[in-house]
Order: sequence, then C-alpha cells, then structure tokens
Amino acid sequence: MPTTLSIDAIDNLARKRAAAKLGWLIHASVYTIVNSFLILVALYHGKAWAVFPLLGWGLGLAIHGAAVWFASVGSALHEWLLEHERSRLLAQRDPW
Repeated sequence: MPTTLSIDAIDNLARKRAAAKLGWLIHASVYTIVNSFLILVALYHGKAWAVFPLLGWGLGLAIHGAAVWFASVGSALHEWLLEHERSRLLAQRDPW
C-alpha cells in the first residue's frame, strides 16, 4: 500500500535511515579495530581467549545490523507491522 509522503517527510525519513546506517558502520569499524587488537594480543601470548569477545560482540553487531538494514523505520516489515497494529486497534476501538 504505497503512501504519498511530503518532501519534508521523505527528507526526515532519509536522515533517520542514513543516521542509523552510519551508526552501524561506526559500530562495525570499532568492532573490527578492537577485536583485531585483542586477537593480536591473544596470539602473542599463545592463548585463544579472544574468540569469546569476538563472538559475543559479533552477535550484538549482527543484531544491530539486522535492526538497521532489515527492520528500520520505513522498511516493508516495519510498515506491515505498523499497519497490522493500526488495524487491530481500530477494530477494538479500545487500545488498552
């Protein structure tokens, strides 16, 4: 169901999406730099402990990426869920 957005609404949505994607790119860059350092330290000492922060933080980065790239404001999934909730609430006429 296409909607007609004003130029200001399109600009605001584009700014929000760009900011979210930039935030993820910064997160991914910090992840790469910090974990590269941790791997070097672990390898220097002959230990494999660096895999734990790599995997834990990697899971967080993956979830952040999924939220930004697949379920961001304005995405098809977000719009579908929003429309579903609106329909449900309108059918009830009593949201609480």
